[in-house]
Amino acid sequence: MSSIAEGLEAIDHAVEALGGADWSSLPVQDRLAYLDRLEIAIRRQRALSHSVIHGLDEHALGAPVAATISDVLRISRAEARRRIRDAAQLESRTTLTGQPLPPELPATAAAWHGGVLDPDHLRTIQGFVRELPGHVAPTEVVKAEAFLVEQAALLRPDQLDKLAGQLALRLNPDGQFSDADRARKRGFTWCGMQRTDGMSVGKLIATPELRAMLEAWLAKFAAPGMCNPDDQTPAVTSEPTQDVIDRDVRGHGQRQHDALAALLRSRLGDPKLGQHNGLPVTVIVSTTLEQLHAAAGVAVTAGGCALPIQDVIRMASHAYHYLCVFDRHTERALYLGRSKRIASADQRIVLHAKDRGCTAPGCDMPGYVCEVHHVEEWIGGGHTNIDRLTFACGAHHRLIKPGGWTTRKHQDGSTQWLPPPHLPVAGGVNTFHHPERMLSDDHP
Repeated sequence: MSSIAEGLEAIDHAVEALGGADWSSLPVQDRLAYLDRLEIAIRRQRALSHSVIHGLDEHALGAPVAATISDVLRISRAEARRRIRDAAQLESRTTLTGQPLPPELPATAAAWHGGVLDPDHLRTIQGFVRELPGHVAPTEVVKAEAFLVEQAALLRPDQLDKLAGQLALRLNPDGQFSDADRARKRGFTWCGMQRTDGMSVGKLIATPELRAMLEAWLAKFAAPGMCNPDDQTPAVTSEPTQDVIDRDVRGHGQRQHDALAALLRSRLGDPKLGQHNGLPVTVIVSTTLEQLHAAAGVAVTAGGCALPIQDVIRMASHAYHYLCVFDRHTERALYLGRSKRIASADQRIVLHAKDRGCTAPGCDMPGYVCEVHHVEEWIGGGHTNIDRLTFACGAHHRLIKPGGWTTRKHQDGSTQWLPPPHLPVAGGVNTFHHPERMLSDDHP
């Protein structure tokens, strides 16, 4: 450990010394050569950090690995998960019996630790290997990976990406992909957080089956005049008149968006969908009475989505949503609508409004996927009272146990998480779902 500490101190001293050097006095060629050496050093340090990450486990940390790394390094949860996945592919492995195995991508791993690859190079090679169909022989995959690594030492990432595309065509000239190949690539994800205007961008990779079904639905419901939110009574179950069609000024993409919204609106709250965590599958929104009276402001859904009050009011005309209204100053629940008179369901709705998501420090899991936690454990005599309940995601909920993490309530209703004394992690209150609490009233 002393050698590790000494090595890190040496890096700090070297960076400080280089930072005080007069780079402007160097000839251009020397500056470019030193710039290249600095880039290699940065890449090697990044690879070294992956080695440090590899092997960390939840049991030793007393918290999810990605959550701990993101908090310690002050990086996003997504970036932390990406680094963990990279480390799993680029570090040596062991079998269940302890036998050593090479990295999943051996040539890439060697170049990565040698400072040859930029993260964009790495993404290209990973994507190339991931997208290859299953019928390509493993020996061909290994040779192709090694070839791309060799070229990465000479090419920019954008050039390497083009080369990887041509190599993929060479290995699979007929474009043959099995159902398993296609199923492996399917997915839908939101691309980052909501934008400042409230809009969101998503990425859909659809199977042929899903695309065929969407095309059939959109052919009718995305036609001009259909599902138009600008109409007083949008045409959904009936055919639009010619006058309604002529008034429709939406673009093709807008009509498809509105058709998908109509599909989901027709299904949410349907008893045939069953329940999710004791509640019907529907939208849960929390807001304040002042916002409803003013018809202005932004509410929050149980998924963490910021929803303008005007949208909340419009959605309330459909009968399958929950609305929990809180007093602005006391946070006392003033109105609880459309809930069955079952305590657990009512309390979960209140928790959606109060906590919005997992209360573990820094956790970004929304309320829709959280479990209800008794701050005073039921088995120890605790009561199922709303002021003694809180939200916790599955990963964090499992950490609350004798000798592990504990929780307690503050007078303002927030939940403090306390780690066991032997763990080198910090506890506290989660502000991720309540960023407004970090701003004082007189904040500029």
